[in-house]
Amino acid sequence: MKIRVLGPLSADVNGMSIVPTAGKPRQILALLALYPGRVVPVPTLMEEIWGTELPQSALTTLQTYILQLRRRLGTAMGPGVPGAAKDVLATRHGGYLLQIPSEAVDVHEYERLVAEGQQASDEGEDDRAALAYRTALGLWEGPALVDVRVGPILAIEVMRLEESRLVTRERRIDADLRLGRHVEVIAELTDLIARHPQHEGLHSQAMVALYRSGRQATALDVYHRLRRRLIEELGVEPAPQLQRLHQAMLAVDPQLDILCGPRRSSTFDLYAA
Repeated sequence: MKIRVLGPLSADVNGMSIVPTAGKPRQILALLALYPGRVVPVPTLMEEIWGTELPQSALTTLQTYILQLRRRLGTAMGPGVPGAAKDVLATRHGGYLLQIPSEAVDVHEYERLVAEGQQASDEGEDDRAALAYRTALGLWEGPALVDVRVGPILAIEVMRLEESRLVTRERRIDADLRLGRHVEVIAELTDLIARHPQHEGLHSQAMVALYRSGRQATALDVYHRLRRRLIEELGVEPAPQLQRLHQAMLAVDPQLDILCGPRRSSTFDLYAA
């Protein structure tokens, strides 16, 4: 079985999709897929589907949805494998679980690659870090579970995954900047700061990429636009390290050069106290 949640939900067995068309069974499959080999309690599944207002028939209806998923699974697995669907989508005391290896789900491969990238970064191997992060991000095919109606449990998981995706992009860009790939990341950062107009870390990266590309005036303009926005919308000044980065650019500080900065520092922390 191969399951993808980093984008549209897909789950294939022997080349046949087992993803149901109905919304609630899709939610159940998505939630179980996020915890392969672990029991998801019945109350958690019910909360995901119905929130806090459970119908009187909630347990019976949930069991019906599980039965529907097992039928699709059994059809894909083929005849002559008695009980196999029940073994894969198994009932346990108080809940259900998908008995599949974690590597069958793309999110676990993604998290493994992110950890590999972080280890490489900690060891100062920026080439290896950038490659691992880029490979991890390449597993994404759109927003997580983009075609699944999410309830309160999945909403938290989707938020966590999307935040992880953004942090991974930041870390990959940091590695690229340490490798001198400032020109290559300008277009990506221009898009990112437009999508995240109050994100100071991304703005610091955009400033450094532009500065190192000989575009000091544009880098300073990025700072001034962010500062105006933060003051007008939140009533706060940019973080101290961002203010110091701005001053360093005005002073043409040699530490901004690719060869002089600390090798393992994030761009945002170049001028941390």
